Amino acid sequence: MAGRANLYIGPAGWSYPDWKGRFYPTKTQKSFSELNFLAQHFDFVEINSSYYHPQSAEASKRWLRSVAFNPKFTFSAKLWQKFVLERSHYTSEEVRAVQQGIDVLMEADRFAALLMQFPQSFHNTIDNRSWLFRIVTTFSMYPLVVEVRHQSWDHPEIHDMLRSRSIALANIDQPIVGQGLALKKHITAPFCYFRFHGRNEHMWFHADATRDSRYDYDYGEAELQQLFIPVNAASKKTNSAYVVFNNHFRGLALKNAFELMFKLSGQKVRIPAELALVYPSLANIKRSHNPEQIELF
Repeated sequence: MAGRANLYIGPAGWSYPDWKGRFYPTKTQKSFSELNFLAQHFDFVEINSSYYHPQSAEASKRWLRSVAFNPKFTFSAKLWQKFVLERSHYTSEEVRAVQQGIDVLMEADRFAALLMQFPQSFHNTIDNRSWLFRIVTTFSMYPLVVEVRHQSWDHPEIHDMLRSRSIALANIDQPIVGQGLALKKHITAPFCYFRFHGRNEHMWFHADATRDSRYDYDYGEAELQQLFIPVNAASKKTNSAYVVFNNHFRGLALKNAFELMFKLSGQKVRIPAELALVYPSLANIKRSHNPEQIELF
């Protein structure tokens, strides 16, 4: 974004079947790369697949080739769920499995941070603090972000611990159910990190909720303004500000990301024709001249 060089906005993940015909073109060549197309419109993406299994070095190299044309493009990655969901034990081989893919991105200077995403059931207890301290030490070779969703973690001692290690605390927007943590604007590292999950309270913990229905949420204008205020303030106090939209269903993360980009830059943005057709309100912020992008890979 012009005039906001330290701001990076993008979605969580890039491979969703329902994005075809909404964001990605309906008809594509066999060589079409979704990541390459994404990097024509955004400068940042959070790797989602690394939560389910460590990414390989080969995958990272392939991704780097896809975004090579965009010198600003960078990645963050979710830490493998073994370390943040299972939380039982781990081996040095499993740590190396995580490192192999991330190191490729680090060496290319294309890696923003490793995200440690904990569920709301992860409360601020002695045992959980011990586990958190253990894994942030294990992965201290990387820029780190800790995402906690239970309000018990919103405590000065936790902020001070993270600040002493230059670890960013993710400022999240999520449905407030039970003791869920509300949106904050904490700065505990030289960079800041925001994650916006939507506000679909009805489906967030619903027994029949699917991944798609849980993240089916479109931020309205007033809500986007609520997100804009802390992002705008934090970006002026840090070296880099990373903003992730995780409300991926129906391409809403992309829609809201473009809308926030416009609010932060004050300039119209390059929006794919497919998305503007699906969401006509984007016509108000879409560049009038949007030449067809060249598929590099």
